[in-house]
Amino acid sequence: MSVILARYAEIGLKSAPVRRRFENQLRENAVNMLMEDGVEAIVEKQGARLYVEAEDPERAVATLRRVFGIASVSVTETTSSKMEDICALAASYSLPRLSQGQSFAVRARREGSQGYTSMDVGREAGSAIFIANEDKGVRVDLTDPDVVFNVEVRDNRAFVFGDVVRCHGGFPVGSQGKVLARIDDDRGIVSAWLMMKRGCRVIASGSADWSCLRAYDPMIREGTEHRQALGLVMGTALEGLDSVDVSQYDLPVYFPTIGMTDAEVAELAETIRAGL
Repeated sequence: MSVILARYAEIGLKSAPVRRRFENQLRENAVNMLMEDGVEAIVEKQGARLYVEAEDPERAVATLRRVFGIASVSVTETTSSKMEDICALAASYSLPRLSQGQSFAVRARREGSQGYTSMDVGREAGSAIFIANEDKGVRVDLTDPDVVFNVEVRDNRAFVFGDVVRCHGGFPVGSQGKVLARIDDDRGIVSAWLMMKRGCRVIASGSADWSCLRAYDPMIREGTEHRQALGLVMGTALEGLDSVDVSQYDLPVYFPTIGMTDAEVAELAETIRAGL
């Protein structure tokens, strides 16, 4: 079973108590989203990572990409943190991924007290990969390699992987309270999505079909009021701002797309509807 490493970014800037709360919310959201998509997986939280074990890693990655708070994911092969095990896995992992005459580099990082440095890991794993593929005429290129192999050592485990899949980042939905969102067009959809990305739970209303937002938060619901709402979100362009009388509302009013062009809104709305 593959292990998917899920990383966060902005959450790491918070104080320890807040970070723990955000991490717990992130794990809960990931579990809920995987269950909603019918993906069987085990999600563990340790250090600054979520570890996701899934029978179908491709489907799991597709789901995790939509979990706000996750900045990137990688499907990995795992072994112990012993240097000889890391080198053996790196060598076997590289065999089907390096072709004749290609160049490669090893990017290593480490956290824990293993008795060696990240530079040691990069050097030893790189040597093992070179020897395993020497008959292909491969070469090391640390500046502009054809193939990059990543090794991440955390405590007593090591992870070897190639690709780093970028995700939306932000904060976990539900970590920043509730907002009301009026959704009448693409700007409304994008505005609600942007507030979700900042950790807000959205209560939606309006004439547009906003069902695509459920792919990012299955708990989104319809409504026009909520006693705990912290604000009202509207999809308004800069040129339409004069027509909005904010004094008629009892809540703060937010305009997340006010600095976006129509083309930028349309492009992001297309991505949202595609569930990417």
